Formats: sequence, C-alpha cells, structure tokens
Amino acid sequence: MKTFVGIDLGSTTTKAVLLDESCQVLGRGITNSRSNYAIATRIAGEEARVDARFTLCRRALTETGDLGESVGEFLSGFERFFRLEQFVERLDDLEHTCLLPLKGGKLAALEARLNEALTETFARVRREAGELYAPGGKRKSDFFRDIAGARFYAHAEAVSRETAFPYEVLLNSYDKAIIEVENRAPSGALDAKFRRALARLLAEDGSIGGTTAERVRDRIDDSLALELEESYLVGTGYGRVTLPFSKEHIRSEILCHGLGAHLMYPQTRTVLDIGGQDTKGIQVDADGLVTNFQMNDRCAAGCGRYLGYIADEMNMGLHELGPMAMKSERPVRINSTCTVFAGAELRDRLSLGEKREDIVAGLHRAIILRAISIISRSGGVTDEFTFTGGVAKNEAAVRELRKVLKENYGDLTININPESIYTGALGAAEFARRAYSDGARAEGTA
Repeated sequence: MKTFVGIDLGSTTTKAVLLDESCQVLGRGITNSRSNYAIATRIAGEEARVDARFTLCRRALTETGDLGESVGEFLSGFERFFRLEQFVERLDDLEHTCLLPLKGGKLAALEARLNEALTETFARVRREAGELYAPGGKRKSDFFRDIAGARFYAHAEAVSRETAFPYEVLLNSYDKAIIEVENRAPSGALDAKFRRALARLLAEDGSIGGTTAERVRDRIDDSLALELEESYLVGTGYGRVTLPFSKEHIRSEILCHGLGAHLMYPQTRTVLDIGGQDTKGIQVDADGLVTNFQMNDRCAAGCGRYLGYIADEMNMGLHELGPMAMKSERPVRINSTCTVFAGAELRDRLSLGEKREDIVAGLHRAIILRAISIISRSGGVTDEFTFTGGVAKNEAAVRELRKVLKENYGDLTININPESIYTGALGAAEFARRAYSDGARAEGTA
C-alpha cells in the first residue's frame, strides 16, 4: 500500500500523518520535540505507522463484520494492551539506563544502595502499569516521559522515606536517564508486540472464541502483513530547516496549516493556529490556498510557551491551567502582552489577593486578544473560522475565543477538530500525495 507522509516539526511536539492514495488518514503520531529533530521525526513517524496498523485492522474487521457492533470496543482493548507492552518495554529500558554498573571502591556501598532504591521504585511503577492502561485508566499524558516521570517521582519519594536514601539522588538518576531513553525509539519488534497484545486480549475476553477468534486473528495478521510503502514525504514546521531533505520535500508551515485546515473543513476561510512557538493568522480560498497571513515569531506572548511560562510561575502543570480558568467568574484584565512582564503582573496580582482562577482566566483572554489582533492584520475574520494547534485543546482558550469572536464579528461557524494539533502534518502529507501524483502523471506522459 502506498502511503504519503507529512511531518510537522514543532518547537514542543513533532507530529506525523500518513495518508493513503484516496487522501484518507491512515495514522497519526506525536512525540516530544527534541534538539535532535531527526530522532523526533523517526519516532513520530513510527507512532503514525503503529496507528495506521490499527486503522487497517479496523477497516478489515468492519468490512467482514466478524465482531458486529463490538469492533470498536475490541480495538480499544487491542490498542490498550499494545500500549501497555510499549510502556513496559520502555520502562525496562529506563531502569536499565538508570542502574549504575558497580565498580567497587569507596562509593560501592552508596552505588549499591542507589541501585536497590531504583530497583524497588521501578518495581512499584511496573506493578501499577496495568491500571494505567485499564479501561478508564487516568493518564495525564500519552507521552512516556510524562507518565513514567509522574509515577517514578511519586514512588521514589515513598522509597526514599522508607530507606532513608536521598530523594534528590534518585531524581537526578532518573533525569539523566530519561533524556537518553526518550531519544531512542522502542527497540522491540512491532509485530511481536501486536501479536502479544492480541493474544492477551483474546485470552481475557471470554466473549470471543472458536472460529470467530480464528477469523479475527487472520484479519489482523493480514493487516499487520500489509506493506506500508513510504511513497513520498514532506516536512514542515519550526524545525523543518534541520531535516535532511531536498527542497522539494519542504513546505512552509503557513501553506501546510492552510491546506490542512481546508482538508478538515472545506469551507474554511480563516485559520488561527496557536502553537508552542508562534501564532499564525491565515486566510485561505475555496481550494485551501493561502491568500494572506500574519504571524508572531519573535515573542512567546500569545502562544503555548506563554502558557507554559505562566504554569511554571504558578507551580502548576500546563494541563491544569485550562480547568482552573474555567472556574473563574470574574476574570481580571491583564495589561501586559509580554511574557516576562505578564509574570511580574501575575505575582503582583497574587500579592494583592486576586483569585488564581480569575488571574489565569484573564491570561487566557489576553492570549486570544493578541491572536485576534494578528488575524486582523492578515485580513480579518471570514466565515468559516477554524482554530488549530495545541492551544485549541485548552477549554478556557476556546471559551475566550468564542466570546471575542462573538463580540467583534457576530455569529460565525467555529471549527475545532479534536485532532487539530495534526493540521500542519496533514497539510504536509497532502502536499506529499499531490507531489507523487503529479510525478506519476508526468512520467506517464513522458
């Protein structure tokens, strides 16, 4: 099967999208961006190929009707067991990387105690791994670093108290190892992990057995055996200039976000993308071609990094800002649009007794007002309006956007796709598909 790959190298995350020949999304993948964008590209691409395998399994099982209406539940379980396999494999790698090779000498006793504390900490994390991936399991993130880090910190603190071993030493060991581990893809064979996950699911799901189980296994085996040929690849995003691609495989992020938004919502005319590093206001025509744009790329105010800075100032997780802001009944007015000055204003308002939720709500409104000013310079807002980027997942930012647009432009169709963080990668993948098709046609007429 021919596939077309789009890679969006953002400042905080790297995304990959695989399209098939009919412009249908086969798979999506995402990973933390790193200083080494080549590694981030490889890991995001592999995640997209994994996701594509689940898509192919879904197609095969839906077409045959072997599982009827329970196909969605079955595939959800299949993916959970696969992700658990991945998590445990990487956890083993992380533990191995943390453990010190004992060399003897004056520090031998300390090294041995450190290894014992690390081994106990990882054993506790491993014991609860199944709960993290059980139905309804609560994970604040799907990134390995975030999941493993949160559980390691919690258990390391308990182990430190019980063994009187310094907590800071355990954290230092983890911090050094996670950088190394997250910069390499899981080493185990994907097919083996898929098949172990399937075997475990079939063993635990008593409702599927006999010939039905055999047919399901055959359909999945066929889907896993199907070759995914990478026919053409296009890269875009903040780190695109670091990719070892020739220039015909690079597209600007403005063009990719415009086309990606058009593919999601064909009636889109105005696109707002708020990512980690910049904010983009884009105008597109009926074919998804960019007619005008504006962006801020010199200041973090009004983008994801701004929110990250505020979260650090308030000693909170980035994911906690939106829910906190939603509790506000009287958002305060934030005067500063500079990240550093906003931090100072935040501290001043806290010292004056302002409620944290009201301050955070005001910061979200300040971000949206800045974004709308960028859009106004690109040509204003035209119906339909599509909001993309990581900040589009922030419920408080979405609420403020709807308010500001209603106040200034009246009733509009506002599109927010659950997969909007992949918009740039989607546009890049479509550019790849079109480039391949144009090349094939050219060869056919030569």
